[in-house]
Amino acid sequence: MTRTEWLTLASVVVPLAVVGILMTLGWRALRRRQGDVTGLAQVPFEAGVTVFTEDLLYVATTRAAQPLQRIAVKGLAFRARAVLAVTTHGIRIDLAGAPPGFIPTAQLQGVGRATWTIDRVVSNDGLVFVRWRSGAAQLDSYFRSTDSAGLVDAIETLIPTASEAAA
Repeated sequence: MTRTEWLTLASVVVPLAVVGILMTLGWRALRRRQGDVTGLAQVPFEAGVTVFTEDLLYVATTRAAQPLQRIAVKGLAFRARAVLAVTTHGIRIDLAGAPPGFIPTAQLQGVGRATWTIDRVVSNDGLVFVRWRSGAAQLDSYFRSTDSAGLVDAIETLIPTASEAAA
């Protein structure tokens, strides 16, 4: 190789390597800053009776009421196809490429519809968000559902009322 070819190759490879290293360091720093987030629980042996199930798109998990602050915890960091099952004991989430996870009823705090979050804008309230606690953090997980009304109704029956939560 000539000197010019080496310089051309270096001018492409070196910046790409630097960008890759900086992206990796940034992602690791984000995960460290989110140390208060434990992620999804393991699916219990007895998850309860399934009352609603849907094959849908998992969009993202963010801090509650901060739809641009992506959670980078393993299993919640990337958009994926998912099967969501609402059971009598909580919500089972099977994300493609990740082990199944579970949000117990006691951790559920709310459910509603949204039109946008990080990486996704949807018209007509096509996103459903589930507000829940993970460790010390309050989170919103967003799902793109074809039956958002049915999904919201099924999850609303699980959310403890203020009197149940105090007991």
